This record gives sequence, C-alpha cells and structure tokens, in this order.
Amino acid sequence: MQRASGENYSRVKHLVKDNGLHTICTSGNCPNIGECWNAGTATFMILGDICTRACKFCNTKTGKPLPPDPDEPRRLAESIKILGLRHCVITSVDRDDLIDGGASFWSEVIKTIKRINPGTTIETLIPDFDAVPENIQKIIDAEPDLISHNIETVRRLTPAIRTKAKYERSLDVIRYISGKGKPAKSGFMLGLGETEAEIFETIDDLYNAGCRILTIGQYLKPSGLHMDVVEYFTPEKFELYRTLALEKGFEYVESSPLVRSSFHAEKHVPH
Repeated sequence: MQRASGENYSRVKHLVKDNGLHTICTSGNCPNIGECWNAGTATFMILGDICTRACKFCNTKTGKPLPPDPDEPRRLAESIKILGLRHCVITSVDRDDLIDGGASFWSEVIKTIKRINPGTTIETLIPDFDAVPENIQKIIDAEPDLISHNIETVRRLTPAIRTKAKYERSLDVIRYISGKGKPAKSGFMLGLGETEAEIFETIDDLYNAGCRILTIGQYLKPSGLHMDVVEYFTPEKFELYRTLALEKGFEYVESSPLVRSSFHAEKHVPH
C-alpha cells in the first residue's frame, strides 16, 4: 500500500477540493488511495456525499442529501480534462429521495464527460436504482464503456449488512445490463462471516446473471461503528477464488486483500 502523499496525490486532492467534487476514495477510506491518486486517477462520486442508505460496511455519510447540483457534470468533466485521464470511474451515493434514483443525472454526467473528454473511457459503478429497468436503461443509453454494480456480500449476510438493497435485486441489475449486450462487472467483500460454499455460490450466481468482470477484496472495518471483521483471508485464498472464477468463465478477475471495485479499473474496459 503506497503512502497517501506525493506530487500527483496533492494535485488530485486539491483539484477535487477546489472544484467541490467528492470521491469514494476519501468517503470510503479506500486503502489504495495513495497508489491511485499518485497515478493521477480517482473514483469520482456524484450526487453529493450523503447517502440515503446506511450499510454497515460503508464509511459514506448517511442522512438527507442536498438537491443535485446542476453544474456538477461540467465541473467533473473539466476536472477529468485537467487531469488528462484516459480512463475514469464514476460512482454515486444512493439517492432514494429522487424519483428515478438519480438515473437522469447520471446520464447527464456521462454525456458531459464524453463531450468534453472524447478520448476518455468511462466506467460507471451504479446503485441498484431499485432494479427499475427504465432507470438502468438511462445509464445504458448514455453509453459508458463499462457498467458495474456491486453485490457486496453473500446472500445470507445481505439483510444484516446492506440496508434496503437485496441480493436478488443486485443480480437483477447485472442480469439486465448483460441482457442488453453490455459488459457487466460486480464485486464483493470477504471477511464478514461468509462460508466458502457461500463464496462459491456468489461467484456462480454472478456468472449466471451475465457478470464477466469480478473483483474480490478483504473487508476492513472503517470505524468503530461498523461491522467487525470476522475473518482475514490469506493471499493464497484470494488467488484460489481468482483461479476458480477464471475457470468458471469470467474474463477478468481482481482478487486480493486490498482490491476494491475500481482498483486497476482501466484494465477492465473491454477492447
């Protein structure tokens, strides 16, 4: 894990702050922030930094969000241009307070980035939008290069760890994306009390839903208010799951303790 310092790190930090932007790198206490920001990349978080859900693994603030900022798409796109990014990852808080969950705003963000940065590839790490087809379709119609939605944990643990989100609903999101002929990506954490059989089941469920790009990482407790870590998995175990998923038919798998959904994301874009 690289230290959170350096010239490029400072450049990204100041650019994000000066433009009133948010990143999941800071909101989620990501362990890879030093490596990614020093490489000049960041996962930008749109629609504010206050989530309407309160999942027990996530460090993002929860509460009543502010209205969407109509100038955010432009500021974000201009920041990506200043950074000279060839690839960017966009995610958001859950916005259950908005009629379409923020899907229309998402579409505007994607289109604005593409207009101002025509050579930049885009990965979108989207919420579940309650698995409403027309909301997911708004993302697809904006034509990002890759659409990702994380299932986060195994079926049994979902009700205790994720608020409102449902395991099968997340599979429905993946199923809809892949059913439209688009590359689908997902990820989940280990260390929350899942069994190996449940890990295998989750890999199978994602594959059967059409997911072909997968990330698996170790859950790390972000604060004393969050779920405790039940188990720390060895690098050998992560490699076992990576090999198993590739043998299953996944096209790309990132699996190691510090992997997060956007880690090495530029490698996941289909060519």
